[in-house]
This record gives sequence, structure tokens and C-alpha cells, in this order.
Amino acid sequence: MLARYLPYLLAALSGGLLVFAYAPFNLWIVAPIAVITALRQWRNRPDKALLIGWLFGLGWFGAGISWVHVSIAQFGGLPLIASITLMAVLSAYLALFPGIALWLTSKYSTPAFWPISLAAIWFVMEFIRSWLLSGFPWLSLGYTQLNSPLNGWIPVIGETGVTALFVLLCAIFALWNIKRNWHYQLTIVTTCIVSGWVLNSISWTEPDTSHTVSLVQGNIEQSIRWVPEQDLPTLQKYQALTELVWESDIIVWPEAAIPTLESRSQPFLNQLDIEAIQNKAALITGIVNYNFETEEAYNNLLVLGQYQASDIHGHYRYFHNNRYAKHHLLPIGEFVPLESLIRPLAPLFDLPMSSFNRGNNVQPNLVAKGVNIAPAICFEIAFPRQLRANLKHNTDMILTVSNDAWFGHSHGPAQHLQIAQMRAKEFGLPVIRSTNNGVTAVINHKGKIQSQLPQFEAATLTDKVQATRGNTPYRLLGDTPMWILVTLMGIFVYLQQRKS
Repeated sequence: MLARYLPYLLAALSGGLLVFAYAPFNLWIVAPIAVITALRQWRNRPDKALLIGWLFGLGWFGAGISWVHVSIAQFGGLPLIASITLMAVLSAYLALFPGIALWLTSKYSTPAFWPISLAAIWFVMEFIRSWLLSGFPWLSLGYTQLNSPLNGWIPVIGETGVTALFVLLCAIFALWNIKRNWHYQLTIVTTCIVSGWVLNSISWTEPDTSHTVSLVQGNIEQSIRWVPEQDLPTLQKYQALTELVWESDIIVWPEAAIPTLESRSQPFLNQLDIEAIQNKAALITGIVNYNFETEEAYNNLLVLGQYQASDIHGHYRYFHNNRYAKHHLLPIGEFVPLESLIRPLAPLFDLPMSSFNRGNNVQPNLVAKGVNIAPAICFEIAFPRQLRANLKHNTDMILTVSNDAWFGHSHGPAQHLQIAQMRAKEFGLPVIRSTNNGVTAVINHKGKIQSQLPQFEAATLTDKVQATRGNTPYRLLGDTPMWILVTLMGIFVYLQQRKS
């Protein structure tokens, strides 16, 4: 009886094991062990490809994004059984993607070509996962390789390309006979590791000007963020922390740090603009803007103080253009699909600030004291194609702001930081990350954490951030080389199978 169900149990357990390959654990070696184990179960039961892949995905996402349950349980207003059910539904949906990848490979490819076919199909399925139903590309396998020997490939083919390469290597070990093909396997793995090491030694971008940046972490409890009586204490807290760092070139407050609407914050913003000018600094803050005429709401970032280092007067005015409006909104948290039907069902679907409008996909960079900054608010940092579209020839750095207080003491914020590291490595640009309660950090252009604040503390982080010049291959070409390669792989497998 146990032998009958063992492949399914191993598939689910290996998927659950994957959580240790991501932050905060960062045990990248766990990833190949887990994936190879799951693929071996598929090799033994190819007739159950969909089920084995789905069970693997269920363990993978069930353990990996368990932090979603924290936000639902603590702030969604749902009973425990309902929050667990929603979490299970989300995990079951995401698990379909690896399940379908294995099923399609079994159906349309012969076992001799499974490694090539699976890598190509997995790449396509991950692309679909990144946009279907607004997209949820969290926990893609490439993130586990940020510190592995494959990390030199990241600036060349991006995280999605590394995912395909990683799946190819795992599939070769899992699906090819080791006794018969060990020399091929050893050659391929050695080639990938050596080439990864060589690529990692290349400086795709070069350091340019240095800027002193201060990140302010307010550590405001999520339960009081939108309570009107807490507006003034929150603003006073950010002001007091900022008083310590006015000597910096750029000061950053996190997502929606100002808890009142922009239209109602004019006196405060004008005074902050004057203070920034007096201190020869630029201040970037998150704020919600609601246009009462058009009834549109936007999750914004705006710049106060010096736009250029030579400015002696502030430029801020309501609706000034040195701002960014979030484009990729978070389902339920920032917009509710089928709003009129779903909102009445539960408090979860009627959270404060959950009815935003989208900003444009491509927007101008923010300009702060002469520094050109490509912004990404919260969830957007997980979408490399959107971020790449907003990188200009003179972009100096990437800024991402967030409020991960929704996820408490879970591993969600650490995974979020890891995603930001991946973007820095892909594009060869430093990333500055300002959050409400962590993890606030400065990441250099090689994807390494330069400095960071502890979570759940009100504090400031000041560091020198080195802007860069130049381009990585991924910044120049995006996913185009991988799409060409995946297409060629598909054609190759098709033609070879027709011969046999």
C-alpha cells in the first residue's frame, strides 16, 4: 500500500522542501535535490505526470507562500478555516503550472527528449504564470540560484532563463540513466558551472557617481496605519527620524508612508518640500492620491526638495509630474476583481485602500538631486519585464518601496528582498529598498546586500550608493534570446521525433 502512494508523497514532500532553498534560509543546494526527487517520481509514473507535478507544486507553494495566510488571518477578518481554504485554493492554482508542464512533456515528447522538452515547456509555463490573472511569479526556481554556481548566467538570460537552465540540468540527472550517461551528465554540469563562474567574473556595468542615500523605516503597526487618529503621530515619527539624516543627498520614505490623501496633505508636503530644499536634499515618499473630480485613486511615489543639485527652490505642487503611479496592482489588496459581487462577501475583500487605478506601464524615471531612479512599488519588483521597460539609458539606480507589515514574522519579507537582489543582478544596477517595517536594505549592482536594517524597528539606514553605467545582456535583450532558444529546442525535438 505504501509503495503505491510513495511517488505522490515524495513529490509533495520534495515540493515542500523547496522552501529552504529560498530566503531567509538560502540553502540553494536543496533546490536540485528537491526537483530531481520529484522528477524521478514522474519518470517512474509518466502516466501520472499531471498529478505528480501538481502535488509537487502543492508542496512547493503551500510551504513557500504560507505567509499569505498571515495577512488573511490577521487582517482579512476571516475565520481560520476560511483563511486556510483561500490559501489552499491559491496554492492549488499555482500548482497547476508545474503539473501541466510535466503533462505536456509526457504527452508530446518521447522520454529521450524529456529534459529538453521540459526545460522549454517550463519556461513557457512560468511566463504564463507571470501574467495570467494579473500574474503571480513569486518563488520561480531561478531565485534559488542567486548564490549558486549558475548565478553568472543571471545578467545574461535573466531569472526566467536561469529557471529553464536549472530545470534542464535537474531533468538530465533525474531522467537519464546515470550508469549509461554519466559522462554526458558530468560534461554538461561542468560546462554550466565553469561558464557560470566565467560569466560572473565579467563586469557588465561599471560604477559611476556615488550618492548618500538614507532609508527611513517607520515601523508603523499595520492595524493603525489607516486610523485617522494615528495620522499625526505617524507623520511626526517620520519627521523625527528624518531630522537625523538631512545631510544625505536622497532620503526615502516607504510605500504610503504619508497616511493622508495627497490633496489633504498640502500644508505638510509644502513644508517638507521647503525643509528638503533648505537641507539641499531630495525626499521621496509614498502617498495615496485621490482625484475627487475623476474619482481615481493612485498609489504614488513623489519627489520633494531638489530635483537637480542646483535647485534653490522647491518644485512641489499638487499633481506635479516628478511622480510615479503604481501600475501592477495586487489583487484583493489594491483592486478587487468583479468588485460589486465580491466586496460584500467578507472583510478581506473590503480592506482599506483596495480600489486603486493603474498607472501607465511605462513612466518617466523619478529625478532626485540629479539622480535618475527607476521605481517599483511593492509587488512590482517581481516583474522584470515591467521594470526593464522603465529603465532608461541614463537610469542610475532602482528604487523599490513596500509595506510588508501585512506578513508579520513570516518569511515573506525575506523572499521579497531576495527578489530585489535578483533585479539588481539582472540589470547591473543598485537597488535601494525602503519598507515600513523591514527588510529595508541597500543592494549593490552585483545583487549583494550592502547594508540593511533589522525588522520591526523604527530606524534609518544611511549608505553610499554607487550608480552604474553600461548594460547587462539581459537589460539590452530581455527574454528574446530565451524565446528564440526555446523555439529552436521545440523545433529540434519535433524534427528528431519525426525521424524516429
